[in-house]
Amino acid sequence: MPSFPLSRPLGALLLCLALASCSIGERAYYPKKGDARPHDGVASAQNFPVHGIDISRWQSEIDWDAVRSAGTQFVFMKATEGGDHIDPKFRENWAGARAAGIPRGAYHFVFWCRPAHEQAEWFKANVPNDPDALPPVLDVEWNGHSRTCPKTLPRETAQEKIRILLRAMEEHTGKRPIIYTDITFHRDVFEGTTEFDTYPFWLRSVAAETHQRYVGRRWTFWQYTTTGRVPGIRGDVDRNAFYGSTAEWRRFLATDCDPRDVRTLERIGLCGK
Repeated sequence: MPSFPLSRPLGALLLCLALASCSIGERAYYPKKGDARPHDGVASAQNFPVHGIDISRWQSEIDWDAVRSAGTQFVFMKATEGGDHIDPKFRENWAGARAAGIPRGAYHFVFWCRPAHEQAEWFKANVPNDPDALPPVLDVEWNGHSRTCPKTLPRETAQEKIRILLRAMEEHTGKRPIIYTDITFHRDVFEGTTEFDTYPFWLRSVAAETHQRYVGRRWTFWQYTTTGRVPGIRGDVDRNAFYGSTAEWRRFLATDCDPRDVRTLERIGLCGK
């Protein structure tokens, strides 16, 4: 078959298509920061100036410099679960985020079929007490998907486990822990009690603003999507907002406390590095 020279318009078109196809792989790893499936109900999250992510092994390899360059201002990462599991990427992520200069904190995922004191010891044995780390996070939600512990607990029993773990995490780090929870668990365990009000709450609400889903609960962090996109991470990643201004964020970093609670917590020896 004879060959013919390409016309200039056709040649330009094919060149553009070729360049576009070459960049697809790059865009998959360095996507435009945003959300793969944004929900109108949480659009107001974009009004907050301080945003970060939370990660675990499922984000696989992370280019931390790219994550930092994209404007990520904090990261919470899974460290431990129950009394015998450590996230296999935790140590790598812990070091990588620090090297990139991103403030980072560790979270423990509660396993309701394991004694609280065993979980506390496991967390302390595996999470470094780094002075420059963010406060630790206690992740409390029902494990309905678990093959070994799908049950829920009576409200009082769950609260007692939470007390033990919060106390141990605070003793280990010297910082007031953050409580991460979802709508169902908050309704079952936290709603109607003021006992935990001096702890910062990190609330999951991916289809509506937090006040529409949580009764009387002030938040410090808001997880507003699980389908976020951030340069340096392949695929989806949870994105989160901090409640306040950049000045309030700087104060949070300086004190390890929600700025609204500093005066109260200083009286019990917290909120100082």
